Amino acid sequence: MAINFTELRELLGVISQSNITEFSLKSGDFEVSVRKDGMAGGISVVPQAIAPQPAPVVSASVPSPEVAAPSPADQKWTAIVSPMVGTFYRAPAPDEPPFVEVGDAVSKGQGVCIIEAMKLMNEIEAEVAGQVMEIVVENGEPVEYGQTLMWIKP
Repeated sequence: MAINFTELRELLGVISQSNITEFSLKSGDFEVSVRKDGMAGGISVVPQAIAPQPAPVVSASVPSPEVAAPSPADQKWTAIVSPMVGTFYRAPAPDEPPFVEVGDAVSKGQGVCIIEAMKLMNEIEAEVAGQVMEIVVENGEPVEYGQTLMWIKP
């Protein structure tokens, strides 16, 4: 079983929103262990190589918990989550500007994105008024039910 970066990111998102406190995954030459700190709510990811591997062309690093920025939940931001499985789109059409950008002010009920499910376009509305702090999902990326799409600072 191979796991790519997007799948790993989705897995970490699910773990962070669940009651799971420790998780390990071993697949071929890849192993990752995740442990949630119960007090701070942070996640520590410890990737481990089982066998020597050639140096990757692209690498990502996980900052140590001591210097990591506070998570959106710690900052009291509100998550806008996907109400369904589908494809995330930031704009109403490919040639139109996005509904919102990071830093934009949004009002309750304002359309912030679209989730396409079964060839139907479903506009997702902000549940709170505030400022868009982070857009978590890339345009055109598949999303799962309950997956965080963006963070709003009320």
